Amino acid sequence: MELNVLSKDDRTLVFELKGEGHTFCNVLREALLKDKNVVFAAYRIDHPLISSPVFTVSTDGSKSPEEALREAVNRILTFTKEFEEAAKKVFGEAK
Repeated sequence: MELNVLSKDDRTLVFELKGEGHTFCNVLREALLKDKNVVFAAYRIDHPLISSPVFTVSTDGSKSPEEALREAVNRILTFTKEFEEAAKKVFGEAK
């Protein structure tokens, strides 16, 4: 995975996420939209075979889009850990 910033200002960040598709992008978009300070979070993939997702994140200005992105990543990590713990309870530890 490679992240390339295409543009940024105080409220909006646009970046390309090379090596990813809809699966991870939907997770990231949902995590961003859980933030009450994020007013817009979306991505586009112009062509699934030859282009990478381009994300746009905009905030209300009370935090930077980079901060919102870092917090979204932490929400994803927390959710993943919670899922891992729930799976361990149901299926036991992997050996």
